[in-house]
Amino acid sequence: MTAKLLILDDDHDILLMLKTIFSGEEYELLLESDSEGALKRIIADRPNVAIMDISLPQKSGIEVLKEAKKIDPGLAVIMATGYKTTQNAIEAMKHGAFDYVTKPFDMNKLKGAVKKALECNLLSRKVRYTKERAQVEEDLTEDLMIGSSPEMIEIWKMVGTVADSDATVLIQGESGTGKELLARAIYNNSKRKNRPFLAVNCAALPEALLESELFGHEKGAFTDAHSRRIGKFEQCNGGTIFLDEIGEMSLANQGKFLRVLENQEFERVGGNETIKVDVRVIAATNRSLLNSVKEKSFRMDLFYRLRVVNFFLPPLKDRTEDIPLLVDLFVKKFSKKYGKNVKGVAPETMALLMTHQFEGNIRELKNVINSAVVFCRGDILVPGDFESFLTAKAGFKEVDLEAAGDDYYEVFWSMLEPVFDGICQKNKGAIYESVNMGLEKALIHMAMEKSNNNQVFAAKLLGISRNTLRDRLEKYRIGMAAEA
Repeated sequence: MTAKLLILDDDHDILLMLKTIFSGEEYELLLESDSEGALKRIIADRPNVAIMDISLPQKSGIEVLKEAKKIDPGLAVIMATGYKTTQNAIEAMKHGAFDYVTKPFDMNKLKGAVKKALECNLLSRKVRYTKERAQVEEDLTEDLMIGSSPEMIEIWKMVGTVADSDATVLIQGESGTGKELLARAIYNNSKRKNRPFLAVNCAALPEALLESELFGHEKGAFTDAHSRRIGKFEQCNGGTIFLDEIGEMSLANQGKFLRVLENQEFERVGGNETIKVDVRVIAATNRSLLNSVKEKSFRMDLFYRLRVVNFFLPPLKDRTEDIPLLVDLFVKKFSKKYGKNVKGVAPETMALLMTHQFEGNIRELKNVINSAVVFCRGDILVPGDFESFLTAKAGFKEVDLEAAGDDYYEVFWSMLEPVFDGICQKNKGAIYESVNMGLEKALIHMAMEKSNNNQVFAAKLLGISRNTLRDRLEKYRIGMAAEA
């Protein structure tokens, strides 16, 4: 599909000049000399990028910009002016302009700005950064990152700028803000998008298992290492690796990881052969790495090597204008998943969701919508569908594992309380057995996934024998995995 470029300027000579300049490019040009005509074009033709003059006869360019962004928040607007005032630039960027250029135009710079604006627009549409429900794609098989808040617009601009580079990226943000989704957005728009993308949670595996997971091991490197294992860095050669919760990595593994970042080389555990790779690293953390550096639990040289490009994902409470977009996405996703015909949420429901403090961020909102859709009896979600989830003492909030104790009572209480009534209705007389079986199956399945379907590692992670693990895999019909 050809990209559409709208040019709004009341000077016909400039329109003619820009038409000549961009006619050689692969754009469908939409030329307008008056503001109302330009706004109608935006409604009818949905251009990707617009170049707008600030000084217009009927309405100022800033007013047109504000109206245009209401019509299509994803439109990338480049404001142009002959008056080089700081206030114009501030106003333009404050109201959502992608860029600000001055006349007389430097044509190479203008072409570059249009190209970058187009990349940002295509990226934002791809990840559904728009308020237009009609434009939301119906492919709901995977989670996608969306947002039209000013904070998210800046993030999309950054993604468009850095995606094609090989620069190491550090993503910081609270749990549940979508750090892996942002990493995938960077990957999907990079030149490595046709190469592997692998994700590893550094907090989910013990130190020795994490080292083997990342770098692999040789046969006989340790007990139960019955054959050579190829690690994630080697598997990911040419692609992108996402390391979540990087702050949980041990100092010993940090040193080995630093060598990969600096030289793109490492040795497998128990091996002497130096493996050369070409891997882009995206790391994420929900804690302050700077504090970890001060506490000497994280290497300073690794910290500065990681944050070549630094993203900060704001919590959901700081981008509440994105809640309607997320609600719409999750309602469609779970309605389709459960074969229901839930069309949306009532206005009073949306007001309830907009004022709720989602301490678990997007993950909590997703869980709340999931549960509401499961128990909804109509085709519109009403406040009553959310009462038990939003008013529960702990709800789906993130749990402090340090303070939770060793028996995880508080953790499971907080998980069960919001859905307990529903479980009771669904499993009358068999709650104990159903919940216990569900928990055990989830633990077994998760351990297998975290161990890359390696039964030896999964059994060690769970603290059970391999025979017991095999028995549970068969009992719950979890695919029998390849052995180490």
